[in-house]
Amino acid sequence: MANAPETNSLFPISTVSALTGVNAITLRAWERRYGLIKPTRTESGHRLYTRLDIEHIKTILQLLDEGISISRVSSALNQTTNDNTATTDIDNPWQRYASSLHQAVTTFDEELLEETYNEAMSMYPADLVTRYLLMPLLNTLGERWVKESAGIAEEHFFSIFMRNKLGARFHHRNLHNTGPRLVAACLPGEQHEFGLLFFALSAHNRGYRIVLLGSNMPLLQLPDVVRRTQSHAIVLSGSTEAVNANIDEDLQMLQQQCKVPICIGGSYAVAQQTNLQSLGLYPLGTDLGAGLDALQQLLSHAMAS
Repeated sequence: MANAPETNSLFPISTVSALTGVNAITLRAWERRYGLIKPTRTESGHRLYTRLDIEHIKTILQLLDEGISISRVSSALNQTTNDNTATTDIDNPWQRYASSLHQAVTTFDEELLEETYNEAMSMYPADLVTRYLLMPLLNTLGERWVKESAGIAEEHFFSIFMRNKLGARFHHRNLHNTGPRLVAACLPGEQHEFGLLFFALSAHNRGYRIVLLGSNMPLLQLPDVVRRTQSHAIVLSGSTEAVNANIDEDLQMLQQQCKVPICIGGSYAVAQQTNLQSLGLYPLGTDLGAGLDALQQLLSHAMAS
């Protein structure tokens, strides 16, 4: 990951993307469609951003996180109130996107699915798309998949689409990212990869390099993977329903054999927080943004020591 920029320097769009988690496509869309950012240009047309631009982008992210739609951020930035807060946007873009994606999945409409997903990803950072659109949608669809006869087919349809989209992003960004390398896998017994895939996507947008191993990973194979890839940490994901209750012994052996931090995300990490900490592991919880912030702080200490 990139270091904090100096005050008077100018930074290319790739550095700004790594610092803020907003990909280059979205930064350019914010500039062209909404005039939210005004970078300087080199003679060859490349965008360069100041420290103030980066702080401005972080302010935009705060407004989006408060529920302001991107189309109304400009007016929110100009709005001055007694308590310096912006009013939550009534026109919730996530509801519109969720409705469109839900329709696309239940009608097996790949064109609509592609169009809606691409629009959301071009307008909003991956962290927010995951938190406010994809994860809630998965919960809604999960309830439907339990009850409806077409549930398994819908799940496979959406799963293949998401794996293809995320896989393409991973391949592209792994060629350019220079941040710490993470081994990412699901805990033994966990067959559902969505939580892990969404974490990996958000981590990619922060400049991490990911060695993605997928579902139901035997833990005792991971030390060799870490050594061969020279990774800086292991991130594991699992739910309380899927993970084997007798996993503590393998987790303890993994911790003893690895010289890098081992982090656990998902509902399993929440339910077993105290136990995991007693084993020398680092629970990240279920919030992607908070988990990545905690991971960054952990790695900063680990790599500095």
